[in-house]
Amino acid sequence: MINFSPLLKNKIKGEKFYLTEEGLEKIKKEYETLLSLKSFKTKEEIPQFLHSDELTQEYFDYQDDMSLLEARINDLHYILKNSEIIKTPPKNEQKIVQLGATVFVNINGEEDKFKIVDVLEADPSLGLISKESPVGKALLGHKVGDEIFISSPVKFRYKIKKIKYS
Repeated sequence: MINFSPLLKNKIKGEKFYLTEEGLEKIKKEYETLLSLKSFKTKEEIPQFLHSDELTQEYFDYQDDMSLLEARINDLHYILKNSEIIKTPPKNEQKIVQLGATVFVNINGEEDKFKIVDVLEADPSLGLISKESPVGKALLGHKVGDEIFISSPVKFRYKIKKIKYS
C-alpha cells in the first residue's frame, strides 16, 4: 500500500491539481531534493543501529523519519502525475473570474488584490487564495463591477475593480 500523508489522503479522489508554472516548478524541485535525500539516507548514511540486534530509540526515530519522507515523496509524485498547468482563458472569457485570475478588489473601502489558485498553492500572506476558500469561492464566476458580500463574524463587501490574467 502506498504511504500518503493524511492531508493528501483526504484529497485523493482522482481529481486534478491545478498549478501555476511557478507552483509546478517548486513541487518538481522539492520532489527531486527529497529523492536525493532518501537515496543518501538509505545508501550512504546507513546508521550503525540498523546492523545491531537491539532496537533503540534511534532506530525508531530513523524509521519515523523515513516514513514521513516516503509519504511526502509519494504525495509529490501523485501531485506531479495528476497536475495540470492553469491556462489563461480565451480573451472573451477573461472578463470573468476563473482559476488563475488576479482580482483587484475594493474591500469596505480598502484596495487589495488576490490571485485565485488551487489549494496546494494557496498562501494568503502572498495574496494567493484558494479556489475553495470563502473569498475564492465567492469571487469565481463574477465580473468587474460585481459586488460580493462575505460574512465571517464580520460582513465584508468585495467590489471587483479589475481582472487580470498573466
